[in-house]
Amino acid sequence: MIYLEEPLRSLWAGKDAFAAADVLQGKVLRELEGRRTLRTEIAGRGYFVKIHHGIGWGEIVKNLLSGRLPVLGAGNEWRALLRLKELDVDTMHPVAFGQRGSNPATQHSFIVTEELAPTISLEDFCRDWRAVPPAPTFKRALIGKVAQMARRMHEGGVNHRDFYICHFLLHLPVDPLAPKLSLIDLHRAQVRSQVPRRWRDKDLAALYFSALDIGLTRRDFLRFLRSYFAKPLRAILRDETTLLDFLAQESLRLQARYRRKFA
Repeated sequence: MIYLEEPLRSLWAGKDAFAAADVLQGKVLRELEGRRTLRTEIAGRGYFVKIHHGIGWGEIVKNLLSGRLPVLGAGNEWRALLRLKELDVDTMHPVAFGQRGSNPATQHSFIVTEELAPTISLEDFCRDWRAVPPAPTFKRALIGKVAQMARRMHEGGVNHRDFYICHFLLHLPVDPLAPKLSLIDLHRAQVRSQVPRRWRDKDLAALYFSALDIGLTRRDFLRFLRSYFAKPLRAILRDETTLLDFLAQESLRLQARYRRKFA
């Protein structure tokens, strides 16, 4: 399968799109076994490129035995981007996608998305909130926007699997009453008719953990829940005790893993 928009449709006309994607040059942001991510410029515009060359059966088995779902190619991100567009959740715009090979261990694929600029990640934007709190009306608008995006995504059958605030980009200049956010980094996302509760809760726990140190209050947390579930807080606290317990436990586990990683 190959999908191309301009300018790549014209630039790669008559060429092997897979070979053309492989030789794109730019700043390499991440390089793992079987996957490379880079930023490049084409006709004066910025683009992000992810190229997958298959991770081999050994890596697939290792992931499965450790309870992780392996990322086999760019297809995850492609399907998630298309679905989020349908759900009116702002995200990256793909201008190219290609996938070939039926063997999941050696499948070759790529995806090219337009750079979202100017933007700043929520992680960076909120970093100083403890020392310099934002205006309450703006903070409420931002919390409501994140909750709305999360609800639409989950109700539409998509779970992110890396649902941290660093993967929300805030568009600049900022509209304090109606901030615009775009969700990125969907290479691990899953798309189906309905998100299982387990995966919904994992997404929410990751989001909760990543926002623990930016100075949010319990009232802010409850405001997010009310917006996400779109029902009275009393009903949420009654019906979602399993989720609330999981958020507390999972945040402790993620904190411990984070400390081990950077110890």
